[in-house]
Amino acid sequence: MIHIKDLYHTFSIGKRGKEKRVPVLKNVSLDIKKGQIVSIVGKSGSGKSTLLHVLAGFMRPESGSIIVANQETSRLSESEHAAFRLNNFGFIFQNFQLMPGLTAFENIELPLKLKGIPKKERHPNVEALVKKVGLTQVADHYPNELSGGQQQRVSIARALVTNSPIILADEPTGSLDSETEQEILLLIQSLNESLGLTFVIITHDDEVANIAHEKYRLHDGVLVNGGVLHVV
Repeated sequence: MIHIKDLYHTFSIGKRGKEKRVPVLKNVSLDIKKGQIVSIVGKSGSGKSTLLHVLAGFMRPESGSIIVANQETSRLSESEHAAFRLNNFGFIFQNFQLMPGLTAFENIELPLKLKGIPKKERHPNVEALVKKVGLTQVADHYPNELSGGQQQRVSIARALVTNSPIILADEPTGSLDSETEQEILLLIQSLNESLGLTFVIITHDDEVANIAHEKYRLHDGVLVNGGVLHVV
C-alpha cells in the first residue's frame, strides 16, 4: 500500500545568510501493508512529524520516493497532491482541528461537501458514521460543547467519511486523559479490524505505539525497527 524509499530531508537553521542545513530525515525507507496499524514513535525533534507531512504531501522531500496505492506521489504538483490526499488520506490531529462554527455533524460532513457530493448522498453516510463512533446524542453540538474525547471522535469520523483507505494520525491521544486515551485507541483498533483501514500513527507515547502491528522508532532522523536500522 505504501512504499517509502530513501527519503532525505533537511531544515535550515540560523540567521539569514548564515543558515545551516540540518538533516531531519536520513534515507528513511519503510513499507506499510494494506490493513496494518503502523506506529512511528520518537521524541520531539526526532523527525516523526516531518515524515508524516512528507507522506501526506504537505512537504516535498529533497530526495527519495513515495509510492502510495501504486502512485508515485513525491513529485506530484500541489494541486495534484491535494486531489490525491482528498481521495486517499484521512487525518486525525492532536488538537482535533474542528471548525468552531460547525456542529459535530457538519464537521464530519465537510470533506464530502468539498468533494461536491450532493446533500442527499452525504447525510446518510454521515449519520451512519455518527452512530459508529458513538456521537448520536451530540451530533448537533458545537466543538466547544464537546469533551476532548468527543471532539476526537468527530475528528476520526471526519477522517473516515470519504472512505479513504489510509488514516494518518498525528499524536491522536496527546490532548486526552488516560481513560479517554484508552477509549480512542480501542476505537482505532475496532475500525482497523472492521473496515480494514490502514493507520499510520505518529506518537511520543510507547503505550499508544504498542497497539500497532508494526512499531518503528525515529531517532535523529534514522528509522529503527526492533533495534535494527531500517535504512539503506
